[in-house]
Amino acid sequence: MPAGAAGAAGSAGARRRPLAVALLAAALAAAPGAASASEGPGRSRPPEGASAVLDGLKTYGQAVLRGTDGAVRHIPAGLYEMRVDGGGMLQTYGVGVAGFAQPEERYTETPWSGSPLGGNGEAGRIRWVLEHSYPQLNDLAGLAKAAGAPALTAESAAAGTQVAIWRLTDGVNVEAADPAAEKLADYLQRASRRLPEPPASLSLQPAEASGPAGSRLGPVTVRTRAQSVTVAPDAAAERMGVRVLGEDGQPVTTAGNGTRLYFEVPAGTPDGTASVTVQGATRVPVGRVFTSGGPSQAQIVAGSSDSAAVAGAAAVWPAPTPRDLAAQGAPGTAIGAPAAMTPTAEEQPEDHLAASGSSAATPVIASLAVGLVVLGGMVVLLLRKRPLDEDEPPAGADAP
Repeated sequence: MPAGAAGAAGSAGARRRPLAVALLAAALAAAPGAASASEGPGRSRPPEGASAVLDGLKTYGQAVLRGTDGAVRHIPAGLYEMRVDGGGMLQTYGVGVAGFAQPEERYTETPWSGSPLGGNGEAGRIRWVLEHSYPQLNDLAGLAKAAGAPALTAESAAAGTQVAIWRLTDGVNVEAADPAAEKLADYLQRASRRLPEPPASLSLQPAEASGPAGSRLGPVTVRTRAQSVTVAPDAAAERMGVRVLGEDGQPVTTAGNGTRLYFEVPAGTPDGTASVTVQGATRVPVGRVFTSGGPSQAQIVAGSSDSAAVAGAAAVWPAPTPRDLAAQGAPGTAIGAPAAMTPTAEEQPEDHLAASGSSAATPVIASLAVGLVVLGGMVVLLLRKRPLDEDEPPAGADAP
């Protein structure tokens, strides 16, 4: 083949390959529900608890951090304050010594498993420290006596508490600069015992219920220390006629701790989802963690005023397949079915979503698969089919 023909063939082939790849990428991006199939209902957990903005470090002393490389840093150590969305204030300590607590950073209440305390065997001891030191214990003279320390101020008590927390979270070589604060840190670290993770300030358990249209889905159970919370279905639920009911079958607008909620989905309702939101004011339990979703230092609650909290749960229909039901043990409850057939809150794990089995994404996934098969065939044909002038020299041309 002459050099010019070979160059033309290579150029055309090179043009076809990006074209084929582009077609495939465009089909994947444009396929109906391609994104929703991977980010569909139940993929992310609804909000749970309080959200807040960091005000800054308010009551603190100094600490000395010694690195493994011999470097010495003097850093502030003590109590932060946070403003809760919707009303309320929190007092918090930094979870780890690393990171920067940026004022005006937004934080959300997070389970230990989703925070830097996830997998930390000392997390329960940190909760003990918080419950047995400042500001939970405002008797500074009594706290100093228990620690065998000289007189404590609010600043030295906060510094000593923060140092003890840092030792447990990171295992770092850190000391309080004030001798009384250092005595307190040693005492708290030595005396601490493991406690369980505190519950969320407000939650719905489980966060998802599934079943067929024409049935009552649930229950989801309210867990809170608030005296009462408001209950409101979302706009999609109201539009489709989905109601949120109590165990007596009546619509619910307020609830308390332990209230069981059900989604009533009218028969014939197209496949879909709906959600319910509960809101109330309560004290955020000591030991709850707040994270920013970024590199900012996580915060752990040491004190709380009555604070606004919110939680949500979703309903998904149609029902799971029989195989999913057998594997997950989470069937929807038909309207009027005996209460014994309804899973209790204790049978529903808090941090795991109930299986939804088949969902509105199922036909989308099927159509996407068929489309990819057809497109794949087209791409193969496009790559294999070559004009004759690229495979053979033109008539009369000299052989190479």
